[in-house]
Amino acid sequence: MLDTILKRIVSSPVLIYAIRCFIGFLIGYQLYVYFPELELFWTLLSIILVISPEEKDTRRLSLERFKSNFIGSAVALGLLLFVEPTIYTIMFGILLTIVVCRLFKVLNMARVALVALLIIMVEPHDTSWVEAPFFRFGTVALGCIIGLLIVVLTSMIFRPLKKKYGIPY
Repeated sequence: MLDTILKRIVSSPVLIYAIRCFIGFLIGYQLYVYFPELELFWTLLSIILVISPEEKDTRRLSLERFKSNFIGSAVALGLLLFVEPTIYTIMFGILLTIVVCRLFKVLNMARVALVALLIIMVEPHDTSWVEAPFFRFGTVALGCIIGLLIVVLTSMIFRPLKKKYGIPY
């Protein structure tokens, strides 16, 4: 009975993705609830962005999402340190983010980088204007790290089970 249930779970990309998202949501939500003053909604959002729904190359795709999220965050942080966010600096940030994604060979994940850029540059901040970019970068980075760890750790559980049941990975 347990074998049948395990085999169904590890053979279903939908269930694996749902499990990863549930784990990510629960971790992110707990952080959000325990530390309401830290604007950790962005951590929660970044966790979900990094987790990959694709069955094939899940680790690679999650790592690419992780990299692209950092790229968008770093570009936004860099811009906000030197210029005030206006429509023109945000458009420049979009272009710069796309170029940097291309240079790091993660252009296929540029949309994730652009979301991170917009989170940091557009969303109003509760903290001071000087602290906000660093703080938002940190919360997005934390979400990326948590999301990537969830993918890696669950892969370490699912991979042997798939091997045991003869399910291609």
